[in-house]
This record gives sequence, C-alpha cells and structure tokens, in this order.
Amino acid sequence: MRTGVYGRMNIKILAKTDVFIKARVIKGYSQRELAKHSGLSHAYISLLERSIKSVGPSTAKKLSDLLDKDLEELFLIEM
Repeated sequence: MRTGVYGRMNIKILAKTDVFIKARVIKGYSQRELAKHSGLSHAYISLLERSIKSVGPSTAKKLSDLLDKDLEELFLIEM
C-alpha cells in the first residue's frame, strides 16, 4: 500500500471517459451546464472527462449525484 504525507493512502479517482460523457449527455448537460450545477469550471470538467485531472471523493460523489449514477460506475478508483 502506498502512503503519502502523514501516512495517508494515495487515492486517485479518475473519470471513466466514455461512461462519464455518455451520462452527461443523457442527462442533457453540456460541459458548461454541468460545471454550473456542480460549482466547478468547464475547463475542469473537460480535463476530468479526458482523465487528465483526478477528483477528490466529495467532488466525485457530487458529480455522480448530479448525473444519477453510482460513483463506481463513473469513476475508476486507484489505490
């Protein structure tokens, strides 16, 4: 098990690109609309959708709730 600063585990949460985009489109959101509803920037949503940027657990949960999907359906959790 890898640990980071202060002994905490390093957890990386990345969007499953195709699943995330499909869920957003089915919900009827553009990247900008999802950003507005989530309180994130559209640039961040774009990076997230391309799995360039990881998210924290609370952000992943918020996005999952907005898209009416289970967190593990939309995100890959690496430990």
